[in-house]
Amino acid sequence: MARVLVTGASGYIGSVLVPMLQEQGDEVIGLDVGYFESCVFGPEPPTFDLIRKDVRDLTADDIPNVDAVMHLAALSNDALGHLDPGITHEVNTLSTLRTAELARERGVERFLFSSSCSLYGAGEGDTPLDESASMHPQTPYGRSKQDSEAGLTKLATDDFSPVYLRNATAYGFSPRLRGDLVVNELVARARVDGKVQLNSDGTAWRPLVHVEDICRAFIAALRAPREVVHDQAFNIGTTAENFTIREVAEMICDAVPGSEVTFGEGAGPDTRSYRVSFDKLASALPDAVPQWTLRDGIRQLLDAYDEYGITIDDLVKARYSRISWLMREREAGRLDATLHRVTEAAAS
Repeated sequence: MARVLVTGASGYIGSVLVPMLQEQGDEVIGLDVGYFESCVFGPEPPTFDLIRKDVRDLTADDIPNVDAVMHLAALSNDALGHLDPGITHEVNTLSTLRTAELARERGVERFLFSSSCSLYGAGEGDTPLDESASMHPQTPYGRSKQDSEAGLTKLATDDFSPVYLRNATAYGFSPRLRGDLVVNELVARARVDGKVQLNSDGTAWRPLVHVEDICRAFIAALRAPREVVHDQAFNIGTTAENFTIREVAEMICDAVPGSEVTFGEGAGPDTRSYRVSFDKLASALPDAVPQWTLRDGIRQLLDAYDEYGITIDDLVKARYSRISWLMREREAGRLDATLHRVTEAAAS
């Protein structure tokens, strides 16, 4: 088994990944700034050794003696990226490359980077995009993933193997829920008020993947022989799970009797539209082939929302919306304009 540093360990993916690693006997050390530690939905996440620090402030002393780094830490969606593209570049790109450089200096052999299919941005034609496809990111978030991959490949050596896990759009239950993910939000809206409201015309394509399947892919890439994953990109998902947003909404309505699809004012086309091929993942890392389908994930979310309770305010205005929560923390004086934590001494 391995000794692993997980950055962003207290986030949406990290709160699922850490217990999966622990269940397999791996020793986990987490690193997280703690933005969302109190944003718990349902059961408390398991405990683990945690370095509480902003990824922008890391030094070599913060990188422990580990076999691998799983780098999840990032400002995590398009809306947040648009808030301040400069901060997104600093956190998502510059800090990723700095973390990788420090890890390489410390003798870490494998650096598993949480990338995104959003770097494809606007797919052309009907053929699903594989890992060799051109990148046309439409947002600062997507560009940050493209730039990070370009920088990481320059750091690859015989002793340091970066791996790029290009996650499809995530969904599914996590004890640190994200309500700003399209499936998670639409399912909650259907359950709360019966309105599956779309803010676009619903024609855009998205590949979708359950958060647990993202975590399985990270673990498979950790276990794989070096020659299989060294300096390689893998799309994380299943080719059959490419859907238009309208198809997603209709599936949710099928699962919630009496609900209906509605459209927000001014809903129009979304330029972020792409279909993705996941054949390489299935061939190279068969243990990473996703086990969830979207229909099963919708049912899981409905069960969780029923068991633990969900309100629209929690979903879009407070702790389960990343941008809303960070703006609330900034307005309260707990974060400064650059999203650095404000110490009690500085705030007084």
